[in-house]
Amino acid sequence: MAVVSSRGQRLGNTVAIAAVVVVTFIMLAPIYWIISTSLKPRNLATTNPPTIVFQPEVSPFVKLFTKRVQLKPREVVDYENAPWFEQLVFDGGERITRSGKGEIQLSGYPDRFINSLIIAITSTVLAVSMGTITAYGFSRFKVKGEADLLFFVLSTRMLPPIVVAIPMFLMYRAVGLNDSHLGLIILYTAFNVSFAVWLMKGFIDEIPKEYEEAALVDGYTRIQAFFRIVLPEAATGIAATAVFCFITAWNEYAFALIMTNRRAQTAPPFIPSQIGSGLPDWTVIAAGTFLFLIPVAIFTFLLRNHLLRGMSFGAIRK
Repeated sequence: MAVVSSRGQRLGNTVAIAAVVVVTFIMLAPIYWIISTSLKPRNLATTNPPTIVFQPEVSPFVKLFTKRVQLKPREVVDYENAPWFEQLVFDGGERITRSGKGEIQLSGYPDRFINSLIIAITSTVLAVSMGTITAYGFSRFKVKGEADLLFFVLSTRMLPPIVVAIPMFLMYRAVGLNDSHLGLIILYTAFNVSFAVWLMKGFIDEIPKEYEEAALVDGYTRIQAFFRIVLPEAATGIAATAVFCFITAWNEYAFALIMTNRRAQTAPPFIPSQIGSGLPDWTVIAAGTFLFLIPVAIFTFLLRNHLLRGMSFGAIRK
């Protein structure tokens, strides 16, 4: 019986490993496709069957930060061999024509990328800070109607963003906050603070009150005990909450699309907008998408130890 059980366990382990490999391949395939497309020459981006082996080049990334020609699909099919094409000028590594068939445009990606960094980082810091302080109040003090208040805080996340986007746009336009960094920062902070409150309350509940009581006996004030005792103990929860809030603000699309137009537009609505502008350059779109993934990956990697530990206790565990 032991031999049969052992064989069954080995078979089960083999099947489980195979399933994990298949799922991993399926999940990583789009990432590989984005990265490979961002390194392909433009004429190989949409080949059928797909081109797997190719000579990598960085011109798609160069186009993101320089001037480029926006070609018009109605006027040209094979623009490399078209008789009107004149390769006369090089600007930032990109060919520019004098035939009038293409339109020279500055890439707006760098500004949108910087906007995403400013808005996501600022809103994350504000949401986590206010969420931690609010969660501490709910955790350490008796608040009348605490359950109802916590439910009200959480209820702000129950509606999809698109439902409130139009009313918010009308209000923002009335007060002059539309297409502004401050407007999106306020919106993302308000949207994430409820999530931060619920997560941080679970983490702070895990910290024994005796630590603060001992600090108060030693002469610490409540504020000093909060900063010197509670915050260091809640560092894991703060890191985990910051990761989730940053990802939400970084990837948000609906508010960024409706609330902004040019000055404060972030990268998520800008990248797909390039598909419908002239002849799509899929290599540039893939390069912009790949660069957009890097900050979240770096931020999550730097906080990976806190994030993994945070999964084992607090509100996430519950």
